[in-house]
Amino acid sequence: MDDNQQHNPPDSDQESVWDYPRPPRVEDSGRRVRVIFNGVVIADSTRAKRVLETSHPPVYYIPPEDVKMTHLQVTTRHSFCEFKGQASYYTIRVGDKSAANAAWFYPQPAPGYESLKGQIAFYPAQMEACYVDDEQVQAQQGDFYGGWITSNIVGPFKGGAGTVGW
Repeated sequence: MDDNQQHNPPDSDQESVWDYPRPPRVEDSGRRVRVIFNGVVIADSTRAKRVLETSHPPVYYIPPEDVKMTHLQVTTRHSFCEFKGQASYYTIRVGDKSAANAAWFYPQPAPGYESLKGQIAFYPAQMEACYVDDEQVQAQQGDFYGGWITSNIVGPFKGGAGTVGW
């Protein structure tokens, strides 16, 4: 982060992404998370895990048992996280609409992240809507990170223009 960026101080009911750890921490959420695509709720869970990493809004990983897997198709895309390991991707298809590589998972996560094995994360920017409890999330800027921004999360957030060096 350059010297001109200011951290937004959190209120007592908020979290600052600048208080999140590096390497990232995985924690059980317990909040209801939902993902809607082309008018269909494709994921609905109160058993999601949150991954918290410095400068990033939380990413929610949903158990496949709480996802309508008939709408997901594994693709050939892979990416690598220095902490979590190699990710694989899904294309989402509902009716006549699809979103390529719009969700990802870790088939064999790196040590320390085993609890994420097979859990599915969705890019909110590619979905019709994502919710934490009853609040619709805002998508993290950029096309690399998939953070879910809610009113109780403050930044600034990595992902937008000029933030790659943070």
